[in-house]
Amino acid sequence: MEKRIVILGSGESGTGAAVLAAVQNFEVFVSDKSAIAENYKNILKEYNVEYEENKHTEELILNAHEVIKSPGIPDTVPIIKKIKELGIPVISELEFAARYTDAVKICITGSNGKTTTTMLTYHMLQKAGLNVGLAGNVGKSLAFQVATENYDYYVIEISSFQLDNMYEFKSDLSVLMNITPDHLDRYDYKFQNYVDSKFRILQNTSNKDSFIYCSDDETIIKEISKRNINATQFEFTQNKKSVENGAFLDSESNINYMSNNKQQMTMQIDELAIKGKHNVYNSMAAGIVAQCLNIRKDIIRESLVDFRNVEHRLESVISVHGIKFINDSKATNVNSAWYALESVNSKIVWIAGGVDKGNDYSILTDLVRTKVKAIVCLGKDNSALIKAFGDIVPQIVETTSMLEAVKTSYYLGEDGDTVLLSPACASFDLFDNYEDRGSQFKMSVRSL
Repeated sequence: MEKRIVILGSGESGTGAAVLAAVQNFEVFVSDKSAIAENYKNILKEYNVEYEENKHTEELILNAHEVIKSPGIPDTVPIIKKIKELGIPVISELEFAARYTDAVKICITGSNGKTTTTMLTYHMLQKAGLNVGLAGNVGKSLAFQVATENYDYYVIEISSFQLDNMYEFKSDLSVLMNITPDHLDRYDYKFQNYVDSKFRILQNTSNKDSFIYCSDDETIIKEISKRNINATQFEFTQNKKSVENGAFLDSESNINYMSNNKQQMTMQIDELAIKGKHNVYNSMAAGIVAQCLNIRKDIIRESLVDFRNVEHRLESVISVHGIKFINDSKATNVNSAWYALESVNSKIVWIAGGVDKGNDYSILTDLVRTKVKAIVCLGKDNSALIKAFGDIVPQIVETTSMLEAVKTSYYLGEDGDTVLLSPACASFDLFDNYEDRGSQFKMSVRSL
């Protein structure tokens, strides 16, 4: 009997999984609780995939042999509960895709910095002439590329939501940037559950595989001490004065890349294309991946110098009358906002707010006290921000649209200041997503 695959969600991930299932000659059905975007509908039609939108029809779903679900769908929704009660396996698109490729998988996760590190690693591999695809949370769906391309390497950004439904998947080079509280609403508000999810990146790995991690992250170090890790370990640090394998920052502000206690190459942090303490970590991680793949030192160096950062991540827009505008809309949690505030060397008018995921703003207090002259709140409910910073920031203004927020920031700023959009919150109260929020910011700045 033909195996029936049902896919829940028809975004990039779901549509890609549908294409791969169709190419592998499964009976495929896609179900989406919302409307399906026109471009994805066209792809489904091209591969003769049956679909429904704006509903989940149980009799068309509960007869599946296997369900592939979009990472955005929590396990608590009724249809998932029913699927699990019937004992039907629920997997992620990445789990499904990995069954059909022998390519080397470089998998990058963490609470912050994973997109930049993924893009930088991909840039290095491309520059080295490797046949490489970019997948996961950035680029095209891994399943779609496995179905339609023939890459030797994949650089994959993986979220905790994707890792949760991965079982047989194995990463060849695993990168763990950091772990800070995020998305706790999906993890019963237990940080350990989120930590365990991130460490799933190491499942099924052996001593032939590599694990690259930040040894300045206390949570990661604590977890490593509790676990039996088979993969060969490489660390990156800005606090230690040397490492045996990995990368460290010396007192002269040089990144030293090490292998078996021998220095392989050094790089002055002033030469890096992307600035800020967090980007030193990102550059270290990507450089170690490149070393593990025996990419030439001159290629690694060139890549670190000429890389262009991703859109909506500490993206300089323009200066207006001496006021610099920076778009960091991708900062959807407190830790990302910390990195953004830390990287700015002038007085800041900070645009923040949105959907608060139970944020603890206390880690920002010192930075906000010393750097932020005004906060422009952009969200439907700004009470948590006002409570956290009302006593330490002279001016806090509430706004309800991006244009209003940008105009207000401009009037509050003066020559030499920076207006920083780094919301520390999700975007869904006023915007479609963080990209929409960032694009509206850029448009509003250019209209000043």
